[in-house]
Amino acid sequence: MLKKLPLGLQTFEKLIKGDYLYVDKTQDLYHMISNGASYYFLSRPRRFGKSLLVSTLKSLFLGHQELFKDLWIYNKIEWKEHPVIHIDFSSLSYNTPEQLANSLSDTISEIGESYHMELKTTTNYKGMFKELITKLSLQEKVVILIDEYDKPIIDFIGESAALENRNVLKNFYEVMKSLDQYIQFVFLTGVSKFARVSVFSG
Repeated sequence: MLKKLPLGLQTFEKLIKGDYLYVDKTQDLYHMISNGASYYFLSRPRRFGKSLLVSTLKSLFLGHQELFKDLWIYNKIEWKEHPVIHIDFSSLSYNTPEQLANSLSDTISEIGESYHMELKTTTNYKGMFKELITKLSLQEKVVILIDEYDKPIIDFIGESAALENRNVLKNFYEVMKSLDQYIQFVFLTGVSKFARVSVFSG
C-alpha cells in the first residue's frame, strides 16, 4: 500500500507520526552536522521543502531518535539533546523596523520561557538574543535554525522599509558572529543570496 503524500506538511514529527511518504535525506544531514563546519545556508524558491528540512534538523538536535527509527541516520550518531533556537521570520510582524524589532524581542522571550528561563534583558532584541544564547549554552552548545531569514527584506524590495528592516536583521545576525564559542550549529534558509542583501557584513 502506498503511503500518503505529505502535501503542505512542513513538520517532520507530524510527517513521521502520520506515516506519510518521506524521502530519506538523513545521510546528507549527517555529513552536514559531522564535518566540522557549523554554519550553513540554503537558498531555494518557496515550496522547495526548506521548512521541512529545518523541522527535521530541529527534531534531530532535540534528540528525538525515535522519529528516525527507519531512517539512515538512526544508529549513526550519538543522540544528544541540544538547546534549539528556532525562528521562522514568515511568522513575525515586520511592516516597520520597530514592529520587526518588537516581534523579535517577543519571539526570543517566548523561546526563553520554553526553556524556563527569564531574561534580564527585556528592551533590546540584540541583547536578549545574546543573553539567550549564552544562558542556553550552559546546558549544551546551542543550535540556531532560522527559516525565511530574508523575508522582512524581500517583501519590501524597492521600498525604504527593505533597507530599514535589513539594518535590524544585520544587528540581530551579528550576535551569532560574536558568540561562536557557544554555538554548535547554525542553519538558515531564504530565497535571496547573502551577497544580494548584505545582512551579515559588519
